[in-house]
Amino acid sequence: MSRSATAAFPFVSFLLMLVACFGPSGGPGESLPMESIQSPASPTLAAPATITPTPTPQSISSPSVYGPDADDFPPNYNPLSGQEVEESTLLKVPAMLVSISHFPPVARPQAGLSFAPWVIEFYITEGATRFLAVFHGEYPQPEVPITGDCEIRPAGFAEDSYILGNRVWLDKNRNGRQEPYEPGVGGVCVYLKNESGKRLEETTTDSNGFYGFNLEQGKYSVEFDLPDWLEFTEPDVGDENGDSDANPLTREAEADVRSSYPYLDAGLVASKTPPPTPRDARAMPKAEIGPIRSGRLIHADIAGFFQSSCLIYAFADEKVLAEIPKCSFVKHEDRGGGSMMELERFIAIAVDNMKHTRSDFLYASNLFSEAPPAGGVRSDQIDVYVAYLNQSGWRYDPLSESWLRHVDNAEESTAGQLHAEVDRLTGRQLSFENVIFVFVEHDVVSPTNLDIHLEQGDEGYAFLFRDGLKYDIRWSTLSGEYEQRTGLRRPP
Repeated sequence: MSRSATAAFPFVSFLLMLVACFGPSGGPGESLPMESIQSPASPTLAAPATITPTPTPQSISSPSVYGPDADDFPPNYNPLSGQEVEESTLLKVPAMLVSISHFPPVARPQAGLSFAPWVIEFYITEGATRFLAVFHGEYPQPEVPITGDCEIRPAGFAEDSYILGNRVWLDKNRNGRQEPYEPGVGGVCVYLKNESGKRLEETTTDSNGFYGFNLEQGKYSVEFDLPDWLEFTEPDVGDENGDSDANPLTREAEADVRSSYPYLDAGLVASKTPPPTPRDARAMPKAEIGPIRSGRLIHADIAGFFQSSCLIYAFADEKVLAEIPKCSFVKHEDRGGGSMMELERFIAIAVDNMKHTRSDFLYASNLFSEAPPAGGVRSDQIDVYVAYLNQSGWRYDPLSESWLRHVDNAEESTAGQLHAEVDRLTGRQLSFENVIFVFVEHDVVSPTNLDIHLEQGDEGYAFLFRDGLKYDIRWSTLSGEYEQRTGLRRPP
C-alpha cells in the first residue's frame, strides 16, 4: 500500500529490494533525462505552488495504514505488500522463493517478476546480478492483455504543471470498484476537452492502463474511446479514488481542476462482441516461470526470513549447496539464461510444501501507509551502474505513483541505453511502488562466490524511494519480542 531519485551506487555495497504493490494514483515528480526513455510532448506551463484536494461530489478516502504486526492487517491483505489479494486462501500458502537469472541477457524478459510482492536483486560477481523473487498471496499466470484499439503508449509521463488522469482498468468482478489485483487496459485512446467540448489533446493508456495530461486550472472533460469489445462498468460506486468516473452514455468524465487531480479513471468490462485477434498475433505466453539459475549463499538468510518457505534454484556450487535450503531443484541450463519451470509444477510444489511445513508462519514486520512520511527529498530517477554492461534504471511515474523498470541490452554498441523491462508472462512493464537499496557487508568466498551478510542481529543503512521521494532509512534484523520468544525470524 505504501508507494514507493537520481542516484548511482557502487555494486559492492548494495542489495536491491523491490516491494511491489499497485493502488489508485497521484504524486509529483521532477523530470531528469534518461537516454532512450521518451515522454509524450506536453505544453510548458507554470508549475503549481501548492497542491490541494479538489472538491468533488464524492469524497476521497483517507489514506490507509496497515502493519507492522499481523493483527494490523485485515484477513485478506498481504503482509508483504499491504494490498488486498484476490484469493485470500493463497495467503495460507508459504512463500515460494525463486532464483531468477538476469545474465546472460537472453534471460530477459523474465517470466513472473511482476507477480512477486518482493523482488531482491543482488551482486553475484563478474559484473552480474541476479534476482530472488518472493511469491506470496498470488500465483503467476500468463496473459494476453485485453486492450483498446489504439497504440499502447510507451510508459513515461513528464509532469510540468497540474496533471489530470489516472487509470483505465478491467473490472473483473464488475462491482464498479478498482481492486489492486485488477489489471489495467492498455491502448485506449483518451481525449482531453475544454468546457466547450473542443478537443485539446489526445493520448493513450500505457501497458498498465495509465494516462494523463498536463494542463492549467479550469473545467475539462475526458473522453474514453472504446472498441466494440469493451464497455463501461457502473460509475460512481463508493469513494472517488476507487470508483469509475466515465459516464457509460457520454463516454466522458468531467473535472473542475484547481490542483492536480489524479482520480479521473474508467472501469471497463467485456461486451458481447468478442475481441479480435491481437494486432501482433501474440499467442498466450507459455505458462512458465524463470529462467531459474543456481543458488547463492544469500539465499540462506533470505529463506530464513520467510518461515516454511520453499526455495527453488538450479543446484549450486558444492560449498553453497551445503549452506542453503533444499526444497526443489531444476536442471542447470545455460541456454536461454536458465531453466524454465512450468507453472503447474510450481503450484504443485507450493501445495506440497504447505502440507509438510508449519502453518503458523508469520511474514508481518513492516508498516504500509498510503501517505508518504515527512522528510523525503524530491527526485524521480534512479540510475544503477553495476558494470559497463550491466546498467539499469528506474523512472518515477506520477500517474501510477510507481517506479518503472528499465534495463540495457548488455551489448558494447548500446551500453547504457535503457529500454522498458517487461514481464514475459504479460508483456506489461515492470512497476514497483517502493525501491529500497540496502547496504550490507560482502565477503569474497571465491572469485565467483560472495557471502552477503543478512544474518539475525544485523543492521545498517538503506535508501527508500517512494512517491517520487528519497529517504535515508535504516534496516534491521535485530530480534524483537517475537523472535526472542519463538526463535523464528521475520522479514527485515
